[in-house]
Amino acid sequence: MESFKKFLGAFGMVAAMATMTVYAQENGESEDGYSKYRIGGYGEMRAAWKDYGNNRFYGSSEGSAKKNRGAISIPRFVIAGDYKFNSKWILGAEIEFESGGTGIAYEIENTENGEYETEVEKGGEVAIEQFHITRMIHPSFNVRVGHMVLPVGRNNKSHEPIFFFGTTRPEGETTIIPNTWHETGVEFFGEFGRGYGSFNYQVQVVEGLNANGFDRNNWAGGASQGIFEEDNFTSPAYVARLDYVGVPGLTLGGSLYYCKDAASNSDKQQTYNFVVPVRIFSADAQYINRYVTARCNFLWGNISNSSKLSSKNGKLSSASPYSRTAPIAHKAVSYGGEVGLNVKGIVGNDNCPVIFPFVRYEYYNSQEDVVAPLVADARLKTSMWTAGINWKPVPQIVVKADYTARKIGGGAYNSENEFAVAVAWTGWLASK
Repeated sequence: MESFKKFLGAFGMVAAMATMTVYAQENGESEDGYSKYRIGGYGEMRAAWKDYGNNRFYGSSEGSAKKNRGAISIPRFVIAGDYKFNSKWILGAEIEFESGGTGIAYEIENTENGEYETEVEKGGEVAIEQFHITRMIHPSFNVRVGHMVLPVGRNNKSHEPIFFFGTTRPEGETTIIPNTWHETGVEFFGEFGRGYGSFNYQVQVVEGLNANGFDRNNWAGGASQGIFEEDNFTSPAYVARLDYVGVPGLTLGGSLYYCKDAASNSDKQQTYNFVVPVRIFSADAQYINRYVTARCNFLWGNISNSSKLSSKNGKLSSASPYSRTAPIAHKAVSYGGEVGLNVKGIVGNDNCPVIFPFVRYEYYNSQEDVVAPLVADARLKTSMWTAGINWKPVPQIVVKADYTARKIGGGAYNSENEFAVAVAWTGWLASK
């Protein structure tokens, strides 16, 4: 609900929020709009038509082979809920159904020389995205314990489909770090300051990334734990985020992530005889008024001993759940921005439909800096433009269409172009 409040505030509806607060107080509700429970979630459906093959590295020597093809999917459907035991103790949960496929369970058979063993499970791919208990203490200091989303980067912070314009989440951040990134641990959060000096903060201690999961294509994108019944907590990660929200419609934020040694969180402790520190920094901004919505983001990641890690991960067991592609970069980077025009606000007619034509630019490279003598692959250097339109028939539903053009390796390889349409929903369905 915090994101929903920011959404309203961003459109300058300060008076409307004040009215909602008075109404809630008069009806025994809290300022977040419910007194006991709420149930909702979000989901997306997408279809795309592409002019390139699905393998940039082995399709042809020029990159992705030129091939006309179509694809359709339900990327995710999430059920979310909150329950207040009282005004101080709150239970929150989200369960994600992703792509509808069949789940795979992994085990390490230590009685068989530590080999990986897989088992196909029925029921589809289901994940607990959030499950936590919150103790509300004071607006400036509260505590949350459990499984939660890490606020690293703009997309993890605002990953619901009504909070970005494209038919897919911004591609750069979702490539080089996990998304949606959720881990287990403890969080301290709150707000301080008033008026033009208002800030929100989050500080977390959670399970760290697994060195086994770093690779050439996605850097840390596949390094989140959760494959096994228990996750390693040998080297926890420390996460901090600060958002400035003092000006109506404006949010300026930044985050830091640090794990002292991702190698200590590996499946088999004997795999690595060196440490793998991980550092990730992000900065982002959003401004929304009656006429325009603008967002931008920057994310930079760095690991030490990347050449040694490349050598080890390239020799992982073929039965392991990891890609084993190398080299792994010392540094990865992503940045971009999007701007949308609010046609209804510009026209100034309440009967006008809510339509946002938009344009987005992104650059990302999971091999921005590779330690010699290893050599980066230029096919991972991606810049892209996306242009499209969003239509909101009701506030909770958005219909999207866009066209994306990617330039690969600065134009040295075949470009990748696609047209896509999507329907998405975000909202609360019932509350009390």
